[in-house]
Amino acid sequence: MQVNWRDYIESTPDVLRGKPRIKGTRIPVSLILGYLAAGNTFEEIIEEYPDLTKEQIAACLDFARELSEFEVAAV
Repeated sequence: MQVNWRDYIESTPDVLRGKPRIKGTRIPVSLILGYLAAGNTFEEIIEEYPDLTKEQIAACLDFARELSEFEVAAV
């Protein structure tokens, strides 16, 4: 499933101190990534957080993928 994380994730300084979260919720991306890292399936995460969708969870992975491509310029 391919999604654009920008459609599902937002970050504003007034909610969760600016941590990236699922749009319209207080569920941080880091929480979802933690569940995935622990081996939970999309379905298991949705059981725990029924308001989430598979697209939102996939967006967390896309967000992490894009962050991992960040390069620091040499000085």
